[in-house]
Amino acid sequence: MYYIGIDTGAITTDGVLIDDDCRVVAELVRETGPDMSRASNAARDELLRTGGIGLSSIAATVSTGYGREAASFATHSTTEIICHARGARHLFSESGLVIDIGGQDTKVIALDEEGYPEDFVMNDRCAAGTGRFLEVMAAALHVPLEEMGRRSLKSKNAVSLASTCTVFGETEVISLLSKGVAVTDILAALHRAVAERIVGMMSSLRGLRRNGRGSAVITGGVARNEGVVRALEEKLGVKIFLPANPQTVGALGAALIARTDSSRAEQERGR
Repeated sequence: MYYIGIDTGAITTDGVLIDDDCRVVAELVRETGPDMSRASNAARDELLRTGGIGLSSIAATVSTGYGREAASFATHSTTEIICHARGARHLFSESGLVIDIGGQDTKVIALDEEGYPEDFVMNDRCAAGTGRFLEVMAAALHVPLEEMGRRSLKSKNAVSLASTCTVFGETEVISLLSKGVAVTDILAALHRAVAERIVGMMSSLRGLRRNGRGSAVITGGVARNEGVVRALEEKLGVKIFLPANPQTVGALGAALIARTDSSRAEQERGR
């Protein structure tokens, strides 16, 4: 039998299909668009096509993300916090912290010794320090989004950025450009500002106060930005693990939960 995890977000819908041995058979990242229900269904159908299996072979499906209720075909739904924790600990068994930087929000999750979420903090009221923030800054600097990280590593001079607010940050970037500050230095400053914001978010996490920071896993689309990853490692002073596909970690966690729940239900029926 097989298990599906669907993570329907505001910008992308991510999906993972696993088998009984928790091996990934298929995974995807696609734009959500205006219709979350259609995006969820399309993601499921694409996973089945890619995996070469029929719907009857799916034992359970768990949905998560902002639009999790739109996946009406799911066995049940659960939160992104639980799914990211499960997916991250499955990939990196020693991790004690998950940093998820998405297109519209950022989540930092402290894990207990068993890998369950012990505490979390989330900024979902504005796009400060998120993928959207970096997207706007990339446009202001005329730098392709996918090149921001690589180019920032060439910075020679430390420049500070006062705000990760998308509006104020753009104004500040334009001001720095008018003063002749190098684009590479501004890029590095942007990434340090994102890292500083995340470190500030972490100050209230109970699990970190008791257990220390340990190692961290970074997930979400911004995890592909090596400049942000480097800045976070420097600010936190810990090793940051980068999944092969950081955008599907939540969907992987949902698929793993689907497998666990299905196995538990089978055991209950056998009693």
